[in-house]
Amino acid sequence: MKLAILPGDGIGPEIVAQAVKVLKALDIKDLIMTEAPIGGAGYEAFGDPLPDSTLQLAKDSDAVLLGAVGDWKYDKLERHLRPERGLLRIRKELNLFANLRPALLYPELAGASTLKPEVVSGLDLMIIRELTGDIYFGQPRGISTLENGEREGINTMRYNESEIRRIGRVAFDIAMKRRKNGQKAKVCSVDKANVLETTELWRQVMIELSAEYPEVELSHMYVDNAAMQLIRAPKQFDVMVTGNIFGDILSDEASMLTGSIGMLPSASLDANNKGMYEPSHGSAPDIAGKDIANPLATILSVAMMLRHTFNDEANATRIEFACKKALSMGFRTADIYTEGCKKVKCSEMGDAVVAALN
Repeated sequence: MKLAILPGDGIGPEIVAQAVKVLKALDIKDLIMTEAPIGGAGYEAFGDPLPDSTLQLAKDSDAVLLGAVGDWKYDKLERHLRPERGLLRIRKELNLFANLRPALLYPELAGASTLKPEVVSGLDLMIIRELTGDIYFGQPRGISTLENGEREGINTMRYNESEIRRIGRVAFDIAMKRRKNGQKAKVCSVDKANVLETTELWRQVMIELSAEYPEVELSHMYVDNAAMQLIRAPKQFDVMVTGNIFGDILSDEASMLTGSIGMLPSASLDANNKGMYEPSHGSAPDIAGKDIANPLATILSVAMMLRHTFNDEANATRIEFACKKALSMGFRTADIYTEGCKKVKCSEMGDAVVAALN
């Protein structure tokens, strides 16, 4: 079992170190971990945010564990050299088209959410985001100068039918697996079909695909309404599926329902469940090196990796239980701290999870 470790920038190395600590505590036989740079670290080492050696390692591995990329000091670089380009490229190169972002509120953190506990308690939502298409990759794109000297920025939103169909299938399949106690499986497809032809096609394909899943209840919601409903009544959702840019925004919004974006893991999968696993948050360069970041999203991403790529449900459940136990014992990093709890550092939270494993 080959795992590529890409710590990245900012708080990336700190949170990944805690995830690796947890992996080592599991003592999984035949697990080989190899580290490589990406993002700003890749640029510093090789002049490229996605060095060839890092990409090859990722391709040769069964899964990738990523920290975070980006730092303000790289903002003046040419666009293709910026850390974020490395992240987009590795997703594209590995064909990681399906991004899974669970938003699960632990009962212990109901008071840490900015919403009232009665609104968010019991939240268990999965957002499925298409990851390799849409406006982030569509052509033409760029900044050009018109004949009158005025600058113009262009980005192109586009999806073809097969791209929509494959991400829709992921959403329907996951909804089926999440169905509990005889309840109806539900998928809410988020679009802007009243304005954008791209998402008009999206809705048409989702409706056609739903005929293959009679056990799943399909609904549709415009993205602006979905953003509002996530705050008004988030527990109405089970599985949401949407495009790249809408999913980017909605999943970050959903993360705050859980108390902190530091609690939100993610998986980015290809058609064979090879995946790149990373926290949903960024590199947070303002707190890098201070040992105060929340490593739980990264640790929970490892649980997703064991479940989805390595089919190791037992160890995935052990990690999730250990994170819950650490929280139930009152351990809190600064982002989820409330009065009466034990404020701990990033490394100390990692230690608490390892202790809970035992």
